[in-house]
Amino acid sequence: MANNPNPKTLESLVSTMHHLSTNLIIDVDSPWIKTFLDLDHNNNSSPLIAADPVLSTLVAHLRTLMETLKGLQDYSFGSFVRRWLLNFEIAAVAGEILGNVKGSLDREMMERVVSVLREAGNDEGKMRVLGWFYKRVCKGFDMGLQDLVLRMRVFELLESVVCDGECVLVREKAAMAIAALAGFNKVVFVGLVLMGHTVKGLVSMGTSCSLRVLGSLIRLIRGHLVDEIDLSGDIPKIIGYLGSEDESVPAMALDCLLEMTFYGRCETVEMMVECGLIEKLVFLQRQETCEKGEGQEVNEDVDEEDVFEDHPFVGCVARFALQVEMGKGMESDGKSRIKTEILWRAREASVSEAEAATLVAALLWGSFS
Repeated sequence: MANNPNPKTLESLVSTMHHLSTNLIIDVDSPWIKTFLDLDHNNNSSPLIAADPVLSTLVAHLRTLMETLKGLQDYSFGSFVRRWLLNFEIAAVAGEILGNVKGSLDREMMERVVSVLREAGNDEGKMRVLGWFYKRVCKGFDMGLQDLVLRMRVFELLESVVCDGECVLVREKAAMAIAALAGFNKVVFVGLVLMGHTVKGLVSMGTSCSLRVLGSLIRLIRGHLVDEIDLSGDIPKIIGYLGSEDESVPAMALDCLLEMTFYGRCETVEMMVECGLIEKLVFLQRQETCEKGEGQEVNEDVDEEDVFEDHPFVGCVARFALQVEMGKGMESDGKSRIKTEILWRAREASVSEAEAATLVAALLWGSFS
């Protein structure tokens, strides 16, 4: 245990440094000062500090500054000026210590993440380190953390877990971590997503979580990722998930397809239509309508998003047509051609004149009900 930092000591040190670095008026009798001065920085309770000469020097300097501040408690003008200057210096040194400690903790944890992900089995350990990594990345951009991720080739490890992992839950955690990295710094990690096999892994996984991650990546990367999905031949697979027996999977697949329609090029959307998407949507909408109950009273106070959450395929044909109309990747001529095809296919897929009339009205007037 001597080689491992005492978690309570480090937690106390981090919270104290955060307080000191953000408060320019320091009370020498405050519990923060007492906590810092009571910490034993030179024994094994904090080897993280003892092992880092820069950090040790900064901590010793801060201790000296605090002792000096405690000795300046008279009310002379000279003492007032010196206390004022010392407060600024203490805040600056505390901020530097905080950055160093967080960097050291990140480095130790990243080494742990890499070590565990390279192990065979140990799914529980992988879930824990991936959970920590996801939360750490979601705290926001940090250059030091980015350098660690790139230097330790963490992205490649996460991608290998997504594509080749044996435990679905671990693969889903890794997928969430990749999505978090893409949002962490789009300039760096979006390129890695596009050049690697992440998308293939997400589509092949075919769970509601993997499709949710894919949808979030489409919203983040937009047309470039839609082109990649099209070129990799994964559109039919995503459409196929509309027929999954897992109730949550079809809804996430629809979300991906709607996002792809909004950001995709005309050729991509035409491919989706040619793969029988409209016919599937008509069937699923009919099924949803039957389950919802056509005679049920409509509650006008219910938010539209809540309706789609509970009944994801309500008005899905019209919603798809609306995405075509609003899409950013298509020209007006292509949109008109696709909408005509949607109208024809929806009418052909109808099982009655009444259903065909309802679908045509919804497509022409934009009604989702």
